[in-house]
Amino acid sequence: MTFSELQIEQDIVDALASKGIIEPFPIQQQTIPLALTGQDIIGQAKTGTGKTFGFGLPLIQRIGADPAPGVKALVVVPTRELAVQVSEDLESAMVNRPTKLVSIYGGKAYEGQVEQLKAGAQIVVGTPGRLIDLQRQRLLDLSHVQEIVLDEADRMLDLGFLSDIERIFQAVPEVRHTMLFSATMPAPIVALARRFMSRPVHIRATDPDEGLMQANIKHVIYRAHSLDKDEVIARILQAEGRGKTVIFTRTKRAAARIVEELKDRGFNAAAVHGDLNQEQRERAMAAFKAGKRDVLIATDVAARGIDVDDVTHVINHTIPDDPDTYLHRAGRTGRAGKTGIAVTFVDWDDLHKWTLIDKALEFGIPEPVETYSSSPHLFTDLDIPVGTKGRLPGTTSHAATAGTDRSAASSRSGSGAGSRSGSAGESRSRNRTRSAGSESSGSRRGSGDRTAPERTAPGADASTQDVTTAAATVPLDGAPTSPAGDESGDGTQKRRRRRRRRGGSSEATASSPQGSSDGE
Repeated sequence: MTFSELQIEQDIVDALASKGIIEPFPIQQQTIPLALTGQDIIGQAKTGTGKTFGFGLPLIQRIGADPAPGVKALVVVPTRELAVQVSEDLESAMVNRPTKLVSIYGGKAYEGQVEQLKAGAQIVVGTPGRLIDLQRQRLLDLSHVQEIVLDEADRMLDLGFLSDIERIFQAVPEVRHTMLFSATMPAPIVALARRFMSRPVHIRATDPDEGLMQANIKHVIYRAHSLDKDEVIARILQAEGRGKTVIFTRTKRAAARIVEELKDRGFNAAAVHGDLNQEQRERAMAAFKAGKRDVLIATDVAARGIDVDDVTHVINHTIPDDPDTYLHRAGRTGRAGKTGIAVTFVDWDDLHKWTLIDKALEFGIPEPVETYSSSPHLFTDLDIPVGTKGRLPGTTSHAATAGTDRSAASSRSGSGAGSRSGSAGESRSRNRTRSAGSESSGSRRGSGDRTAPERTAPGADASTQDVTTAAATVPLDGAPTSPAGDESGDGTQKRRRRRRRRGGSSEATASSPQGSSDGE
């Protein structure tokens, strides 16, 4: 079957053919004929099965080949990345038409988006927050909307956008064509459809024998230690036939850490998470799509906007919180009918989460196999060459390089400090010798005074030490010393000789007590 057989106009068919899109997917085959008649639709299909063209082609065709200026169609999506992706898909289908499209989402300046609205854009693709903001400022007029689409509706409810969606529906005309698309269909989505849709048709584009997961995705579950995950990932990234790879983490900090770790190991990685501004996120996504980066680390917020056909591996660095999140993560690979591999790491503390996911998705793996970076089954399961290490050949660790640099610097500084300290020590030695001589001569001039303590440098010769000793023990007036003075002098000399024998410093301090008579 072709798009022409689905009553899609020729200019749109030609635009798709120029992109290599010839045959419609099952969800498109089922939704396009009904949507062209104006029938409200609830479309349910696994992620990556072509839902965007399922609602996009009827939307473009129904507003006309040359619509009047003003917003005629509105597509509401949960994330900025998905807004960019949907906009690119729709623009590729209407390159042969004068229809204008504007993407409206946060993280970018208002001015450019407002200018496109004032220029008469007929199709708006946006996130609920920025849409409501512009609508409140009367910069976005939704009173003439004919077509409205909620894409990834379940994710919008998860992110708390229900009140914003209700406000958007209140701003558009009651008579309209409404389509709702979602990978899962929880009860709140059904309630939302009953409120805002008119007798919708529920379409499920699934194979009854396929189960809950896409058959073209191989699921591998490992129980891994948190300290060994980076090493395991580095080996998986060297598997045979690996193409673009998406690694999902639970937190922004983990995403930032992993991208730096993989870069250090030699891999060409980029990150998309909430701590990056919108320009940085778009630049990372563009580099990943263009093949300049082949590893993308992302949080769940960005999962819905990663629509790249040649993603071969998805790695869950941390286990998802629920089965729906698991399906959305795994759905980044195996897109457009291609095959893919989804690898999930389960921490010991997260085994209870895995038990719930295993039962809900019918994996039949209640106890994941314990796996380390050296486990033989890791190499056989994922076609990793035997002997592969956790670092690309020819790369060195930044930490090791920095440590070598620090060691060299410290050795240079140590030798310099040693020479400086040696010269300083010699200088101090000379100063002490000179001061000892001056103090000795001063003590000779003073009569009857107690001799000041003396310090002799280690490099001083024996004659200097003898003079110092004599000055310290013999009164200068020639009077005989008392027995106590003699004992004190002898003790000082003995201590000095002991220090010399031990090789220590001959830093001698001797004091001769003032001579005293019995009358004192």
